[in-house]
Amino acid sequence: MGDAQQIRVEPVTPAIGAEMLGIDLTQITAGLIEDVRAALLEHKVVFFRDQKLSPQQHIDFAQHFGELEVHPATPKAQENPEVLRIEHGPNSRGSENMWHSDVTWREQPSLGSVLRAIEVPQLGGDTLFANMALAYDRLSEATRERISGRIAVHDIARVFARRLKKTPEELHEQYPLMEHPIVRTHPETKQRVVYVNGAFTSHIKDMDDEESKLLLDELFKSAWNPEVQCRFKWRANSIAFWDNRVCQHFATSDYFPAVRKMERVTIAGDRPYFDA
Repeated sequence: MGDAQQIRVEPVTPAIGAEMLGIDLTQITAGLIEDVRAALLEHKVVFFRDQKLSPQQHIDFAQHFGELEVHPATPKAQENPEVLRIEHGPNSRGSENMWHSDVTWREQPSLGSVLRAIEVPQLGGDTLFANMALAYDRLSEATRERISGRIAVHDIARVFARRLKKTPEELHEQYPLMEHPIVRTHPETKQRVVYVNGAFTSHIKDMDDEESKLLLDELFKSAWNPEVQCRFKWRANSIAFWDNRVCQHFATSDYFPAVRKMERVTIAGDRPYFDA
């Protein structure tokens, strides 16, 4: 453990998630970053409370884990392009409620995301996280054999064509359809992970459409099991940092017309691979 701060790691469930206590993310040391990285690899998502960070401090913390991405939904003129603001309220009903991993439509999907609560409803607006390595372990042997080495296609337009007011063809010029293994090997833990999601995965390559649909439906639902999940109730100045290479998440949109304002900084990752 880092010696500058008396850090405690308290698991949220046996499957996934831990709260890191005794931390001040405005006082970053090499030891603190080492502790957070270790907890992230073990617990898949880590949570922090009462972190009054400025946008720049949010960026500074995330940069210790890698290069940062700029999301296409971020306004071009924004002062800090690395910060994606996610805001819903009386004039905008949230639509995040689908299990997914972030930006799997990129050639190199993100390593992780650091999400900070700015304003949250008194009730509702929780985020659920699923351990997709454990989800893989719980698949039947027949299903694991069936998906071993197979490739799935990921498409940004499934979600962002409407949100960005562009046609799929326009989006594909900048972000072409991307192929990733259905089962990904985590580059650090070497765990095998179910790496398809209902938001961005369109079909399985070289498979009949109906067969692809049925198999993907089974795999998408592997995230739905409460025994591979944890649930986080937000408060203002709470932070969640998840390993996008092994997690899926689901932001509940049950708080309309209350307000939920979040800011996310995303760390670039590497190209998924499957080590047979």
